[in-house]
Amino acid sequence: MAVFCNRCGIGLPASARFCSSCGAVISVAQHLPGRPLVRPRVGRQIAGVCLALAQSNGWDVAVVRILAVLGFFFTSGFVGVAYVAGWIGIPEEPIDLPGAYPPGI
Repeated sequence: MAVFCNRCGIGLPASARFCSSCGAVISVAQHLPGRPLVRPRVGRQIAGVCLALAQSNGWDVAVVRILAVLGFFFTSGFVGVAYVAGWIGIPEEPIDLPGAYPPGI
């Protein structure tokens, strides 16, 4: 997996911590692949849509929730419709049962 510098755009090896061209620090978030978009079962407030968006993109969940509430009031409910669509469209995180066999066994 190649990593690119945010400042100068040069390609770097995945193990790079600093850019060899400009010296910028390569953030750890660039090394981690994003989580899949699923609604977690733990930590949700209503349906887990804001938490799912925050975790999959690496954002702070409090900021996403505040923006969702403000967006609901300033867009005449359009964000509420989008939230319900996310509730229906984003799959729920699978249940991890103790002692369950992995798929295919």
